Amino acid sequence: MSDVASAGKGFDDLLAANRAYADSFDLAGFDGIARAGVAIVTCMDSRIDPLNLVGLKAGDAKIFRNPGGRVASEALEALVLATHLLNVDRILIVPHTRCAMALNTEAELRERVGASAGKDASWMSFHAISDQERALRADLATVRSHPLIAEGTLVGGFIYDVDSGLLRLVD
Repeated sequence: MSDVASAGKGFDDLLAANRAYADSFDLAGFDGIARAGVAIVTCMDSRIDPLNLVGLKAGDAKIFRNPGGRVASEALEALVLATHLLNVDRILIVPHTRCAMALNTEAELRERVGASAGKDASWMSFHAISDQERALRADLATVRSHPLIAEGTLVGGFIYDVDSGLLRLVD
């Protein structure tokens, strides 16, 4: 049996905040398209507020987050759907500075996770990034050349600086 705990009362604070959020909720009946025609692939890092960093709000964009902000198969699937079914005609790929995925090797990530878990993590793949700009350029090429990304979709690569809040174009 797993040592992972069930929810119990551990989510009470978040559920209370959700009730307050629902009091002013204004997206009822919204069809789920990206109102601003934007999709953003970025890292799961909590320092990144993907909508606000480009002046958007809920309902404006499709957001796909993962460690390192990489375009793997799941992100490609989301982008194909977004460009054909959800009004997306601009894609931003946005990794960030001081990313743990770029500051650690695969071996270091396995060691750190294993130490934290108290279990062997040598079998797990974390997809560490040895050269962030090279990885971003590869992701840009992957999206731009994908046969099912809608024709005419603009694809841009940017590195988000977590210390200044600025995006730097990488093309």
